[in-house]
Amino acid sequence: MIKEVTGDILLSQADLLAHGISAHDHFDSGLALALRERWPALVKDYRHDTHSRGIKTGELWAWVGVQEGGGTRRIANLVTQDTLGQGPTAKAGKASIENVRAALHSLAKYIGQEKITSVALPRLATGVGGLSWDDVKPLIGQYLGDLNIPVIVYTTYHKGVAADEGL
Repeated sequence: MIKEVTGDILLSQADLLAHGISAHDHFDSGLALALRERWPALVKDYRHDTHSRGIKTGELWAWVGVQEGGGTRRIANLVTQDTLGQGPTAKAGKASIENVRAALHSLAKYIGQEKITSVALPRLATGVGGLSWDDVKPLIGQYLGDLNIPVIVYTTYHKGVAADEGL
């Protein structure tokens, strides 16, 4: 089941949050920045792990951290954007449909392997990634629509507003 909602994805009750990044992302804009501010260990762990083994477009890097007040938060970082340059001056490039397809395939596989019960994601790759929602939306349905779990898509961001996810 895919449900579109408006609200603050950081307040989601979904088992897993997913979002798009580049392989050498600095987590300095959009949802990535909000995640970095809320869970600084996410970025530290990402940099440490990907520095030692590397990560490619279309792949997924999963992280589990502690929520304020207890409990855990799972985050799937989907590499949907190319990287411009190398080393410390590398910057996030634009996303591509091919990268989004591969990342959503990786996400669907991860959801099955980890027995994820629900997932929330933004309009993937349409902000910094630069793609059109009209092109990305059908891919969400294609790769996640048959998973038999709630898939919550945050179409409009409203800071501090909990969405009616139906979970």
